[in-house]
Amino acid sequence: MRILISNDDGYFAPGIEHLAAALARHAEITVVAPERDRSGASNSLTLDRPLLVRRAPNGFLFVNGTPTDCVHLAVTGLLDHRPDMVVSGINLGANMGDDTIYSGTVAAATEGYLLGIPSLAVSLASKTARYFETAAQVAVDLVSRHARAPAGPWLLNVNVPDVPPSEMKGVMVTRLGRRHKAEDVIRSQNPRGETVYWVGAAGPAADAGEGTDFHAVATNRVSVTPLQIDLTHPEAMPGVAGWLAQ
Repeated sequence: MRILISNDDGYFAPGIEHLAAALARHAEITVVAPERDRSGASNSLTLDRPLLVRRAPNGFLFVNGTPTDCVHLAVTGLLDHRPDMVVSGINLGANMGDDTIYSGTVAAATEGYLLGIPSLAVSLASKTARYFETAAQVAVDLVSRHARAPAGPWLLNVNVPDVPPSEMKGVMVTRLGRRHKAEDVIRSQNPRGETVYWVGAAGPAADAGEGTDFHAVATNRVSVTPLQIDLTHPEAMPGVAGWLAQ
């Protein structure tokens, strides 16, 4: 089995090192990741300049572009084989609810899915990252399950509680929850006296009831959410049609 690994935290991030080490024992892996942290890059492609691919001392390939660039380049010409799966992560921090719209981790997996390859986005729902090995084992389990019973191509968003394996309480198939609106921007001054702005933190969970990704992780369960690309809002179509007809 051949697996393409990417992320949005950069090729040097500990999460991708844990993921690569765990999956290398079960599959032939290739790592193609951004040269720096591209968190929040979403599904952006670099179209205004050429991209460079270099090899790190540990064998990982890194690209001066986005997570989507990495997977797109790898699948459409960089590699001499087509991967059987794309696994993105392990992200430092959750990608639940509205986070998936902005997430570069999810975007890398989405690009694999758009290219017809079963894809996983794996995130450790924590800011302290004590148990990367727990998330790595979840990734191995899902990849092994796919090897035994190929499925999809599916796009699965996986969030893992930051607890030791002994405290895990299973896996739940979930829907995305929702967050409250983000906090206000933070205004400050740089050393030149210019006003600069930092994007505010994500809001707390608003829709976090049973069945959501937030609820699963809060109860020490792995959240697995199948995602789709179609953004059409079918329930709104009649209303829009009526509005246009006025």
